[in-house]
Amino acid sequence: MSSEIETLKQFFAAINRNDMQTITKYFDPQIVRIEPEGFSTVGTYRGITEVQNHITEGRGSWAEGTCEPEKFLVNGDKVVVYLYAWVRLKEATDWSGGRFADGFVFRNSKIAQYITFWEREDALKWAGIEDEEAI
Repeated sequence: MSSEIETLKQFFAAINRNDMQTITKYFDPQIVRIEPEGFSTVGTYRGITEVQNHITEGRGSWAEGTCEPEKFLVNGDKVVVYLYAWVRLKEATDWSGGRFADGFVFRNSKIAQYITFWEREDALKWAGIEDEEAI
């Protein structure tokens, strides 16, 4: 899974530098993106163009900041990434953020599914992973 982890590192680096064209090279043509209730862009997005537009919209709300991977956990074709986001939204003076997790499924070395989880434990459960540090 080292190639998948490297892909995810590059994916988040592209998001952080607002390079929305580069992120598409990591996507399977049938990618599915799921963003849960509570996010401003809640929904299910399908295909490279729709997912790219969704991520572009979310990243476009940042005036500055980052979403940094903290840890990668793997189970088969699933990878959970612990993330720390710290951003200042456009037209805001205060910074906000926090810790959460994204889950990924890979197919042929490309991201086929991309799901955000508010709670890291929910991502671990989804992937069938036990993280000793999370308990």
